[in-house]
Amino acid sequence: MCGIVGYIGKRDVAPLLLEGLQRLEYRGYDSAGIVVTSPKTAGLKMVKAKGRVRDLEAKVPARFKGTVGIAHTRWATHGAPSDENAHPHMDAEGKVAVVHNGIIDNASELRAKLTADGVEFLSETDTEVVTHLIARSQAEKLEDKVRDALRLIEGTYGIAVLHADFSDRIVVARNGSPVVLGIGEKEMFVASDVAALVAHTRQIVTLDDGEMATLKADDFRTYTTEGTRTTASPTTVEWEAESYDMGGHDTYMHKEIHEQVDAVDRVLRGRIDDRFSTVHLGGLNLDAREARAVRRVKILGCGTSYHAGMIGAQMIEELARIPADAEPASEFRYRNAVVDPDTLYIAVSQSGETYDVLAAVQELKRKGARVLGVVNVVGSAIAREADGGMYVHAGPEVCVVSTKCFTNTTVAFALLALHLGRTRDLSVSDGKRIIAGLRKLPAQIAEILEQEDEIKKLADEYADAKSMLFIGRVRGYPVAREASLKLKEVSYIHAEAYPASELKHGPLALIEPALPTVAIVPDDDLLEKNRAALEEIKARSGRILAVAHQEQEKADRTIVVPKNEDELDPILMGIPLQLLAYHTALALGRDIDKPRNLAKSVTVE
Repeated sequence: MCGIVGYIGKRDVAPLLLEGLQRLEYRGYDSAGIVVTSPKTAGLKMVKAKGRVRDLEAKVPARFKGTVGIAHTRWATHGAPSDENAHPHMDAEGKVAVVHNGIIDNASELRAKLTADGVEFLSETDTEVVTHLIARSQAEKLEDKVRDALRLIEGTYGIAVLHADFSDRIVVARNGSPVVLGIGEKEMFVASDVAALVAHTRQIVTLDDGEMATLKADDFRTYTTEGTRTTASPTTVEWEAESYDMGGHDTYMHKEIHEQVDAVDRVLRGRIDDRFSTVHLGGLNLDAREARAVRRVKILGCGTSYHAGMIGAQMIEELARIPADAEPASEFRYRNAVVDPDTLYIAVSQSGETYDVLAAVQELKRKGARVLGVVNVVGSAIAREADGGMYVHAGPEVCVVSTKCFTNTTVAFALLALHLGRTRDLSVSDGKRIIAGLRKLPAQIAEILEQEDEIKKLADEYADAKSMLFIGRVRGYPVAREASLKLKEVSYIHAEAYPASELKHGPLALIEPALPTVAIVPDDDLLEKNRAALEEIKARSGRILAVAHQEQEKADRTIVVPKNEDELDPILMGIPLQLLAYHTALALGRDIDKPRNLAKSVTVE
């Protein structure tokens, strides 16, 4: 949630920060702000605005010079979107400016104490508390002032701090919310996401929780919040600035849906082992003996990642014959679950920074569990915390709603299921069958995307629905859940997903012509069972859109998807429903890349 960007060097800072905010706006977009200074000038200059980054840019005066600055684009947690609640926040004297991602849990208590001491607050945010704590510290160095404040707060934060009396530096700190340093030539950058950095540098340092850094134009140093120096080894970012461009598409969502052909090819590349009908997954750090010792698999994720985990759990059970299930990480971390030493835990997160998933990983590690990560971002917090794992290589995903990351994650789970299966009892012939199916995926995705014009017509037909029902059985149920979520996220049409077998246990009461049903109907051993569900809906005058491998007689409309192996069919069946959600939102005039109330990377509870 929210985007931070900062710069210190010799260049005019405001254009750099505004450009960075544009690249980070998918992380939060209800207000934005910028503050700049320079070692050669006195004081801090600040501009803030409710709304998008373009609204902030319109308010920045022509003469707004500086060579040091921090900026922020916000996703509200404390206080409604407004100019006053926008970051950065400054103290009463205008000397300290802070931008912050995360939530200060004891902000109310600290605010009450500061108010009793005569501090007047200008916003409703928790972040302003941090600003005043830094300003009131009697320490001589800015680093120590920030450290004094951090000792008093509880919660999560990624912060960047400017001080008028220390205009030769930016001090940053991380606890539970990402902070990334960018190393340039006699200039330094900081951001909450590499998206803001890749146009200027590909050399980055990612801070760990409990770590701080001081950035100067020609140097940086990292240390713990207790002051102990740490060693920072820069890494090179794979993604380039062009990866964040729209590439001729009208929206990032449309671009990313169409990138799935190449993205799936990337996640497969170099991993298939034809000789032994298996795959190479060296990053798992799990040898054959350890893999055979696994008695259960538990997959943890949130939202779309949870749905990918549901598909992954089914593939692991089918191919490896290991009991597997998926659970929302946000529930798992609070329910005091029994942690079994024979269970392999898998944490799924597109960003690798999802706070609920990261907190679950940390709790599992504390209890001695083996945890693998399945993430898209190299060097992210979950990738560093886990014992091993897989990168899904989807490339940058800018649209708030996930499409290509979801698909690549399901393919990554297919690779993991095949690996575990071949380590155990999956036959060579079945291994060859799954590998052949995996290799077909890119061409089959391209075949589905060629149906876009027809799917657009269907979206126009269903865009007037007030609510939609999505159903699927076994392999189809996670597809229905993800499709339901996509429609809700991007079009704001209410949608529910149910197992098709549960229709007669309640949801049939809702069936009427005004409630369309989207049914996932693969050609597998449950085909006739799924057709029976369509009969039940049709008998009650329900409208049906089927996603199937052949035309369905009882459906009003059918989207025909190419057939793969039964175990891999869910990977393909969700893709036309991404297009359906996209074109439904387009027909309704929604802000597709930045849906209301949502942000891309959820780094708060």
